[in-house]
Amino acid sequence: MDLDKKIATRQSYGEALAELGSRNENVVVLDADLSSATKTALFAKRYPERFINVGIAEQNMMGIAVGLSTFGKIPYVSTFAVFATGRAYDQIRNSIAYPKSNVKICATHAGVTVGEDGATHQMLEDLSLMRTLPNMKVMCTSDDIQTKWAVEEISKMNGPVYLRLCRLATPIIYDEKQKFEFGKGIQFGDGTDATIIATGVTVSEALKAQEILKKQGVQVRVVDIHTIKPIDEDIIVKCAKETKKIITVEDHSIIGGLGSAVCEVLAEKYPVNVQRLGIKDTFGKSGKAQELLNYFKIDAESIVEVVSKG
Repeated sequence: MDLDKKIATRQSYGEALAELGSRNENVVVLDADLSSATKTALFAKRYPERFINVGIAEQNMMGIAVGLSTFGKIPYVSTFAVFATGRAYDQIRNSIAYPKSNVKICATHAGVTVGEDGATHQMLEDLSLMRTLPNMKVMCTSDDIQTKWAVEEISKMNGPVYLRLCRLATPIIYDEKQKFEFGKGIQFGDGTDATIIATGVTVSEALKAQEILKKQGVQVRVVDIHTIKPIDEDIIVKCAKETKKIITVEDHSIIGGLGSAVCEVLAEKYPVNVQRLGIKDTFGKSGKAQELLNYFKIDAESIVEVVSKG
């Protein structure tokens, strides 16, 4: 992990999308008047004829994307997560998920790490909403390398996908040689004292906690779950059997998100106690992103504290 080099996954998304457009002429991009923030402006600059700014009309954007998909296009639709999954939920449910439309919903600015924009823009329920929809695949990437892989990977899938992206610049975790597989988690270390299961921006926090704990003589492993649905049941059960405790960490509500998904797997496959770190049934707050990670106890120090309690 390169702690010094940081990039927001929304930036990685924009760069990967522009590159994908050069290799696949069927890729089209729609945005709800936020292309400078979602970074789809990078695609728009190179391929203006394949970019549509629908304005502040997220529900309409989903409908247009469905129409384009029926003509063999691969629409990538982007806006902030709160608008993509909240304002346009009905259209996603009935026009995209139900008929299995080949639409890729790539939502940026998710979680409390949106920062100063505050509670109204800090979407903490999107993973819950999207993973309960039949036919919907759900991803939440943790760094630049993984995001660029995901952007291309979902273009090869037939059917709806939700990709969750972040505003906050986060450390580079992987190198270019890393092999990713849709639906398969990635394990760091073989420690048996605890397993920290994380997704998105909290993966780097979990890895920082792993290093702090190592210096204290506590050996933990970290699992990056980049695919929330279908989730990697095998690695979750394996870690539950091999370690003393399971802790989940997410920049999302603990209700319906990663923590819930992990608990659902273990309740059926290998019941153990799970401690869920995340936003505990409350809205976000306005503040600097790192301060909010600390406030909601989903930062490295908070993870260390929970592990150390025994």
